[in-house]
Amino acid sequence: MQTMTAALDAPAAGRRGSVLVVDDEPTIAEVVSRYLERAGYATKIASDGAVAVQAAAASTPDLVVLDAKLPRLDGLEVMRRLRAADGDRPAVIMVSGRAAESDRILGLRLGADDYMAKPFSPAELVARVDAVMRRMNHAATPEAPLVSGDLELDPAARRVHARGVEVRLTQREFDLLLFLARHPGQVFSRDDLMREIWRYSFYTDNSTVTVHIRRLRAKIEEDPANPRHIMTAWGAGYRFEP
Repeated sequence: MQTMTAALDAPAAGRRGSVLVVDDEPTIAEVVSRYLERAGYATKIASDGAVAVQAAAASTPDLVVLDAKLPRLDGLEVMRRLRAADGDRPAVIMVSGRAAESDRILGLRLGADDYMAKPFSPAELVARVDAVMRRMNHAATPEAPLVSGDLELDPAARRVHARGVEVRLTQREFDLLLFLARHPGQVFSRDDLMREIWRYSFYTDNSTVTVHIRRLRAKIEEDPANPRHIMTAWGAGYRFEP
């Protein structure tokens, strides 16, 4: 069996973006790929970690559906390499047979934009891909950079500078920071942020917001333990201070 093949039977595929499906179980990979193709995505399949890294380098996908347990290179190592690569970095939805909270938090800390536990519904996976991809689409009219003290956000280029140095954020980290910066002084609960950034009104585990806030502080704050911009409103949520 080839390690990477294009999915079939989708004449309209590609109009919504490209997805690399990485899973060493052929049946799962094919089912996920076909669901995504029907939803309008162009897909490719990689059956091990090494091939996934090569495929992403050859033609950067918009998003990677990445199994955590893979031959040759495991999913976490693949994600590290994707995040370390120069140029455009795809969004990542990590999939794992391990549903423990510690595994989910580790994946999010390493840069995953979302995390799903096996077994999962292919339809739900497509919905999550849709949600991530919506956040990746640039606005039709470029928005002027937002400058807040030592922090500068460029929504059109999706770039962030802190104290004059560019900071590399994941797709979801950037979306979260930009949303908060667009509403200075306003407090948002974790549930609010799940609805606005992750677009999941039904999502019951909002601990991912806490993980992303912690990662953002580590990247943009001069002293993450005493943040200047991303503040905690105890018992209520988070707010952005210019």
